Order: sequence, then C-alpha cells, then structure tokens
Amino acid sequence: MNIYMCDEAFVWYKEELQLQRGDYVRFFARYGGCSTVQKGFSLGVNKESPIDAAVILEKEGIVFFIEQNDTWYFDDHDLHIEFDEKRNEPIFTYR
Repeated sequence: MNIYMCDEAFVWYKEELQLQRGDYVRFFARYGGCSTVQKGFSLGVNKESPIDAAVILEKEGIVFFIEQNDTWYFDDHDLHIEFDEKRNEPIFTYR
C-alpha cells in the first residue's frame, strides 16, 4: 500500500492547509459518506502528527501519512490523489 499524489494536488494541500516544511497530514477512515473501497465510510484529512504511521509520502519536507489502525479502510489498495481542475479540488482513487 502506497500514497501517490500529483503535483497539482500537493500545491492545493499546501495552500489550503497552509503547510510548511515539517508539517504532517493524516489521511484516515471516517464514518459516513461513500467510497469505492468501503461502503458507509469516506476518507478524512487532518493536519496532525503521526502516532504509528504505516504509510508515508514525503514531499518538500511535508509528510502525508496513514496510521496503522486505518489501513483496513484501503483494503490493500494504493491511494492515488489527483486533482480535478473543474472543481478545483483533490480527488481520491484507489488502485
């Protein structure tokens, strides 16, 4: 399991969350919503430090991660974070 993020999505997160070198961003399973991998759950995003990171992506000194206790949500899929130009926001796909 890995995290992949396109440059446009990275720039969006940097600006939206006011990220700087040394910051951490967690992707986590949250109850509610819908996804293609887990019915009744969706992907949450929060600026916080890791406790037990299972998957890490580092870009320009900013660490994006998934905690060990959230790996079930991804069902052995990689998380691909792309960018929707029309909506001007990141989109998640699982492969």
